[in-house]
Amino acid sequence: MKNPVQWLRSAVFLLQMYLAMLVLGLLFAPWAAVSPKGARTACKSYARWVLWTARWMVGIQTEVRGQVPSGEVIVAAKHQSFLDILIIFNAVPSARFIMKRELMWTPVIGVYAKRLGCVPVNRGRRGSAIAKMVKDVAAQSREPGQLIIYSQGTRVAPGARKPYKIGTAVLYEGLSQPCVPAATNVGVFWPRKGIYRKPGLAVVEFLEPMQPGSSRDDFMAQLEMRVESRSDDLMREAGFDPGTAEQRA
Repeated sequence: MKNPVQWLRSAVFLLQMYLAMLVLGLLFAPWAAVSPKGARTACKSYARWVLWTARWMVGIQTEVRGQVPSGEVIVAAKHQSFLDILIIFNAVPSARFIMKRELMWTPVIGVYAKRLGCVPVNRGRRGSAIAKMVKDVAAQSREPGQLIIYSQGTRVAPGARKPYKIGTAVLYEGLSQPCVPAATNVGVFWPRKGIYRKPGLAVVEFLEPMQPGSSRDDFMAQLEMRVESRSDDLMREAGFDPGTAEQRA
């Protein structure tokens, strides 16, 4: 049974979080309009604000483990909720995301995503979407940074299983860059849907880089095994058994 006081705190937290997005978005807009550095500073400030308020308002502590990637790399991350986006963006020096095209049309998020060089993908077009994604990434390769892709293509609830999509392997082959897998347990505390936030330690862990040169099939198999295995470990550490059918449902 959910604690009604925690539910109320969660609702207030979410309200101020979205209000802060609007306020900071407007405050940094003049700088962001003339410089990508302004957009990045705005988004870093917002991420830090949300992580700070999450600690004292709803009791969610956050932790980054492993070697934080820098330079030109692909980060192939497990995606459970908005929280893992914030943790990764705050941790790495110069992130840009592969993101669904619809988000580029949203107020504040869409405007800043374009300034950061995020790459939109039309998930409904499959093959043509992958080709366009590679083309768009190549067009922005003059701006070094960490390219974040969610290999399952969507938020996945703790314990649920979704296939890994081939787009990550296509980028791995095409860019010839190291790929850093990233595991997480954030969905145990911050779900992909709903208001309630559960106190606890939310972790994103960067794993050992996968160097260029593996075959597509080997790369995908290793990526899925490493990310899923470590994410399951982190969820168990948080008191959630990903193998329990009742929880998975």
